[in-house]
Amino acid sequence: MDASFWHQKWADNNIAFHNSEANPLLVKHFDDLSLNAGSRVFLPLCGKTLDIGWLLSQGYRVAGAELSAIAITQLFAELGVEPEISELGKLTHYSAPNLDIFVGDIFQLSGKVLGPVDAVYDRAALVALPGEMRARYTTHLLEITNKVPQLLICFEYDQTLMAGPPHSISREEVHRHYADSHVLSLAESKPIPDGLKGKCPATNNVWLLQNN
Repeated sequence: MDASFWHQKWADNNIAFHNSEANPLLVKHFDDLSLNAGSRVFLPLCGKTLDIGWLLSQGYRVAGAELSAIAITQLFAELGVEPEISELGKLTHYSAPNLDIFVGDIFQLSGKVLGPVDAVYDRAALVALPGEMRARYTTHLLEITNKVPQLLICFEYDQTLMAGPPHSISREEVHRHYADSHVLSLAESKPIPDGLKGKCPATNNVWLLQNN
């Protein structure tokens, strides 16, 4: 992952990947994780997604990791919350009631710093990373979250028709990363109207990763 690529995206406000509403697939399927009220949910590479506000509104606590300080400054401003900011080694911790965001390289985030979480919601991380980094990422994610259940939303399409990100994540790849640690079920596979970025046919796959 070229960090400068994503820093430049945020600096230029070139964030077409940022949705203007909470992801409908999150809203539809999050209850499938059967979490208790007040559970803490981790969002890797979260940006300033409105999914965070939705999760908070549903009574969950949220933790996130994000490379761009610009994104997180905007996130807190849009939430109308003033964060407390502290340095944690190579990471910067932005915190507010029920919300902790760690800014910097996600591979610098340890389980100890993150703290206990009850679930992972990955809509933006696995699809953002090039193929050579995805195995490293999933291994790290399992380590720092103690293999908690996960709601994973990813795209599947013919990668030869369009370069990522977002990258195509095949069903076989999801199994390769997570079948040893979780029971996997494909909750929904939904064609994207007009294709991905209007360029090629694609589907949104919603995966539930439950504990063995």
